[in-house]
Amino acid sequence: MSSGDVNPVKIDKYRSFLHEDAKNDNIVWRHGAPPEYDAVNKLFEEGRKKEWPKGSLEETVQNAIKSWEMELSHKPRLQDFRTINPDKFKLFVNGREGLSGEEALKVGSYNALLKTSLPENFQYYKADEESFESSHEVFRSAFPRGFAWEVICVYCGPPNIAFKFRHWGFFEGPFKGHTPTTEMVEFYGLGTLKVDESLRVEDVEIYYDPGELFGGLLKGQAAIGLDHRNVDDSISYGSGCPLGH
Repeated sequence: MSSGDVNPVKIDKYRSFLHEDAKNDNIVWRHGAPPEYDAVNKLFEEGRKKEWPKGSLEETVQNAIKSWEMELSHKPRLQDFRTINPDKFKLFVNGREGLSGEEALKVGSYNALLKTSLPENFQYYKADEESFESSHEVFRSAFPRGFAWEVICVYCGPPNIAFKFRHWGFFEGPFKGHTPTTEMVEFYGLGTLKVDESLRVEDVEIYYDPGELFGGLLKGQAAIGLDHRNVDDSISYGSGCPLGH
């Protein structure tokens, strides 16, 4: 360790190249430094339903998606991504029009995944009214311990990988004026990945029911004047995203 490594980033066993990228001075980080995932990794290990053998296809897919989520949330420049083919990448959610890498990076993972064509009065979450930063604040506030993600099974792959996933967290902070219930909120979904010869993702398709997520978040009593943007600065920036923990 050099004398300049005052706060070295620990190796994250679920995001294989985070430690390597942390030592690369050419990479720009959205919040000025590489993220840490200690809290959500703990939640993941305590609550996962599957523990895949090291080197298995399931573990490889799971870690690849966690790494992609890390890049999408914490690298503001597409040129620094290692998980996708930026020239071909498209993200499709519930059959909607695909987003390019730059488009997904601009709106953020929450807004990309939660955008809906429902009439406005039926929208639990209005992606068009949220920025990248505000969307992350909303869910970091609701899930202060993080929003964990796991692969339940892999049906085939690669180059065309199909999988089932589970996403969960504990509703312990306010969400859009609704007080926390402390209960676990979880949902399941299906996804496909098309990868190139270097295992970089070209297409992602995600299918899930947003009602499973919002059903848990809207159970809390509505509180007038509650500021859902009041996020504790001590919460790690690695703690919340709807895909990839």
